[in-house]
Amino acid sequence: MEGLRDVEYLPEPTDRRIVSAVDPTVIGFQNEWRSEIMGWAPYEVEPVVRPRRRGLTIPGVVVFALFVSASLLMWQNQWIVVDLPLPESEWAFEETTIRTLQENGLTGEGVRVCMVDTGVDTSHEAFSNSEIQFRDLVGTAREPVDYGAVAHGTLMAGLLLSTTHQSGAAPNVTFAMVAALKDNGDGENTGLDADVADAIRWCQFEFEADIISLSLGGTESGLGSEGGSSSATRQATDAGVYVVAAAGNDGLDDDGDVASPGSVALAISVGAETREGSLWSNTSTGSSIDREGTERQSPHLKPEVVAPGERIISTGEENRWYSSSGTSDATVFVAGALALILEDQPWLKPQPGGDSSCLIQVKQALVDSLSVDGVAQHDPRGGYGSLNAEAWHQETRAISAC
Repeated sequence: MEGLRDVEYLPEPTDRRIVSAVDPTVIGFQNEWRSEIMGWAPYEVEPVVRPRRRGLTIPGVVVFALFVSASLLMWQNQWIVVDLPLPESEWAFEETTIRTLQENGLTGEGVRVCMVDTGVDTSHEAFSNSEIQFRDLVGTAREPVDYGAVAHGTLMAGLLLSTTHQSGAAPNVTFAMVAALKDNGDGENTGLDADVADAIRWCQFEFEADIISLSLGGTESGLGSEGGSSSATRQATDAGVYVVAAAGNDGLDDDGDVASPGSVALAISVGAETREGSLWSNTSTGSSIDREGTERQSPHLKPEVVAPGERIISTGEENRWYSSSGTSDATVFVAGALALILEDQPWLKPQPGGDSSCLIQVKQALVDSLSVDGVAQHDPRGGYGSLNAEAWHQETRAISAC
């Protein structure tokens, strides 16, 4: 038995009475919460030139050659400077109708949003108009810092807060970032479940968040068990705090349910879709059975909604812009849309000593906004449908009291 001292025992998914010994030192064993696994590793985007499709005639070639020669001469003498446009993901804000709510004057003003991630690099010019509170559970920094292998937290924050190049979903929210994940030395952003749980509790009790945005996730150890981050999420949602969390990017390795803590009943679990409106290939599948073995009920079937999550442009390290894919990005679109709704209807925000009654009605409004002819349809990968912020906003206006 000496050789089994350091192994852990995990139940087999097909028969929980059977356990397998797992060595945590073996490559591929995952017992940490992750952010980057919720989205493919981001890559820096380059300025692009949009080519003209019209062909050139012989006279056109001559004119073009003269133009190039003149341009080269001007460039060599520094007479002109040409700025090429950066790519953007404006389509994602348009397709989700977030821009429609913004056109009506909503910016997230007065709503408190707390993110748990790798931190944030506030030196990016996109955050020049943002006031960001920062809590460090990774190190001892007093000023904001991003501990990510790639600045995952900075990307997520930019989708919400950016005021340059590409405006965020809710740039005027009162915002806090908790660093609970970091580069593990192998190019992945990971962290302990206990740290994520502490971060969620800080968001709820110290920052007094209305919305907690979690572009991260992990797995529970087995049926009937609940990790610290799930317990903290349950505590927050029971008090009426909205928790929006990534469904996960399991793809072909799907374990049969969305990632924790988005699997908690009252949390909003978010899957990802493409620009064409089809499901992103790696968005995770939700189960009809929760961690306690109980049948899930509407409006809490998992995931609840999908949002844009493929090739999303956002803020990166060293004042650059990056592209990433995954349910991490999709999560922020839903959190941002919810912030705009709570700005317009502040009575739906969590109240001191309150309960989950408003939260449940807002989740039901989300389902109703995605219903076809008044009938809610749920897909284990696509949820109740694609985020429509304007329709969700209209449905919440029917909430009279909670």
